[in-house]
Amino acid sequence: MNRLNQTVRAITAASILMVTTCLAMAQDADDSSLTSTANPSFDCSSDELSSIEKMVCQDKILAEFDQQLANIYQQAKGKVKGQMLELLTAEQRGWIKGRDECWKAEKKTECVSDMYHMRTAELQARFKLVDSNGPVTFECEVPNNNELSVTFYHSDPATIIASWQNSMSLMYIEPAASGAKYQGRNTLFWEHQGEAKLKWGAESPEFKCKKK
Repeated sequence: MNRLNQTVRAITAASILMVTTCLAMAQDADDSSLTSTANPSFDCSSDELSSIEKMVCQDKILAEFDQQLANIYQQAKGKVKGQMLELLTAEQRGWIKGRDECWKAEKKTECVSDMYHMRTAELQARFKLVDSNGPVTFECEVPNNNELSVTFYHSDPATIIASWQNSMSLMYIEPAASGAKYQGRNTLFWEHQGEAKLKWGAESPEFKCKKK
C-alpha cells in the first residue's frame, strides 16, 4: 500500500508540473503576441517611418485597423476613376498626415484608433460599401426647401449622409440619452421616434423636423 501511495503521489506531482509548464508556455505565447511586430499595410522595415507608423507596427490592434482601412480604401478606389480617383488619393495622403499628427496627443493610441475608425466609416458610407437604410425624408420647419434626406449606413461607427438645401453632410453617431444622435462638421441630427432636431452650420439655429 505504501508503494502504491508513493506511486500515486509521484504521478500527481508530475501531472501538476506538466500543467504548470503548459500554462507558463501559454502565458509566454500570449505575452509575445502583444509585443511582436504586427503587420500593417505599409513596410515596417522602412527607414522613413513616422513615430506614429512605428507605433502602429508595434501594436497588433492598430495594425489590424490599418489593414482594414487599406482594404476599404482599395474598394473605394475601385468605384471611381479620373479626377475622382486623383481626389481620393490626395485625400488619403492628407488623412495619413492627419493621423501622424496624433504624436501631439496625450493619449496617442486612442487618437490613432479613433482616426482609423472614423476614416473607415467615412469611406464605407461615401462609397456605399456597407448596407444602408434610406434615404428617409424629413420635413423641417423652415419656409422654403424644407425637405431633409437622410441615409443611415451600417458602418462602424454608424454614420449618416444627410442632404439639405443643396448641400450634404457626413455625420457620426454620438452617445445620447435617447434616440439616435449624429454629429458632423458644424452639423447635428438627433432623431427620436420620427421627430428630429437639426443644426446645419456653425451659426445655424436648431430646426425641428418630422419624418414624412
